[in-house]
Amino acid sequence: MNLRLIALFAYLLLAALPARANPYADVVETRILPGWRTADGSLMAGLEITLAPGWKTYWRSPGDAGIPPLFDWSRSRNLEGVEIAWPTPHVFDQNGLRTIGYKDRVVLPITVAPRKSGAPVRLSGTIDIGICRDVCVPVRIEISETLRSTAAQPDPVIAAALAERPFSSREAGLTDAACTVSAAADGLSLRAEFTLPSTGGREMAVVETGDPMIWASEPRITRKGGRLFAEFDLMHASGGPFAIDRSALRFTILGKKHAVDIQGCDR
Repeated sequence: MNLRLIALFAYLLLAALPARANPYADVVETRILPGWRTADGSLMAGLEITLAPGWKTYWRSPGDAGIPPLFDWSRSRNLEGVEIAWPTPHVFDQNGLRTIGYKDRVVLPITVAPRKSGAPVRLSGTIDIGICRDVCVPVRIEISETLRSTAAQPDPVIAAALAERPFSSREAGLTDAACTVSAAADGLSLRAEFTLPSTGGREMAVVETGDPMIWASEPRITRKGGRLFAEFDLMHASGGPFAIDRSALRFTILGKKHAVDIQGCDR
């Protein structure tokens, strides 16, 4: 069994494990930062996750064998929608596998849209995350907080986390993105080409396909001047044939200077 299959099975096994109500309270703590009310009436809050030394948690796309975070806000009141902004993550290499996430402490900015403008929002639900040191375990955290802030001034902690997001394609100077999909021995091969100024140092790329059952390998990265090339092997958990929606592809380029969020690759 090759390393790609081992990584895929490990990912599925960890993701399928039932999350336990936080028995690791001495390892991971969470709290809601109330934030401020924006001009359009939504609330900008923050989810602060603090980890014990040596522990890490995962980004929205966790890498080869991480545990993807899941959020359930269904118990909330006066809530129309929630949008999470993800600060630029770190890449970790452990036991030959690449995972992507955060260590020590991370603040996730949350845009909270109320159903009834001007009224408080009861943000209540569960967060399933993976935490990892020598072993990786799923943890379920209960969240319940009433957001009623009338403050107009941004919270500097949340504002700093917003500033740590990857650049948009426009901000980074991307002028072209093209993708080629072809058949491969175990699934599909995806080759992406970006006309993009260097993000600094040794660059890394992550692809999200929009389907959590599709696993993507660590890419083969090359750069020729202003062109960046990333090649991925894609596999489906079922082992059967599958298709890729190019418009749903989302790439994150991670460099020493900054990261870039590229959404869609139609051409």
